[in-house]
Amino acid sequence: MAAAEDISEDTNAFANPHEGDIILSAKGVTVGFGSKIVLKDLDLEVRKGEVLGFVGGSGMGKSVLMRTILGLTPKRAGKIKVFGYDLETASKDIRTSIERRWGVLFQQGALFSSLTVKQNIQMPMREYLHLSPQLMNELATLKLELVGLPQDAADKLPSELSGGMIKRASLARALALDPDLVFLDEPTSGLDPIGAAAFDSLIANLSATLGLTVYMVTHDLDSLHSICDRIAVLGDKKVLAIGTIDEMMENDQPWIKSYFRGERALRRT
Repeated sequence: MAAAEDISEDTNAFANPHEGDIILSAKGVTVGFGSKIVLKDLDLEVRKGEVLGFVGGSGMGKSVLMRTILGLTPKRAGKIKVFGYDLETASKDIRTSIERRWGVLFQQGALFSSLTVKQNIQMPMREYLHLSPQLMNELATLKLELVGLPQDAADKLPSELSGGMIKRASLARALALDPDLVFLDEPTSGLDPIGAAAFDSLIANLSATLGLTVYMVTHDLDSLHSICDRIAVLGDKKVLAIGTIDEMMENDQPWIKSYFRGERALRRT
């Protein structure tokens, strides 16, 4: 078995010629808590290089699916593959290499409150890499620039940051290892319209310039319209539909119609 660091450097090591550009797939996934089933026989595919918006009603299981993909919530049935590998059967080295190729921005940022922004960004580097303090400092500086934060933010604690700055600092940490796949959980929640639009633009620019695949759980209609290549809709414990924003606007499934063409949606036009 090759070492994890060798595998992670070889993109082709994760390629499955039979799956084309599918970077993430979930087949027949079922997740429950006690007697409550949250997701049942769910199928989903995410294409390499796309920004996929994942929407659904509150409490329907959007974040649960993301956490299940990440291995933070156990599933009862089904198969999840990332970069062509079944996460349940992958060896420890392969699993480690896969985790090095994704980044995560949780809904509230999940920054360590006792660490500075720079130290938060460096956490993934300390966990997965063996770098000198000087190199980690230089990389943290680059990540701050990448997400549009001023350099004086590096030595601030999360409590000293605005909501928008916390989102950007969290995104910088998600990008610490130069991932291919980024998970975003409600990235614009809590931001004012100007801040949300700026964050959408940042995500779109990063996706285009870095070739990122973005899996974004969101309620933000503006984000869905402005930056998502496709949208997946969760309902009845499974993906009801997946397609472009234009396809969602034409879909007559009751919940989808209400969400995309209801009174609140029409007010944005």
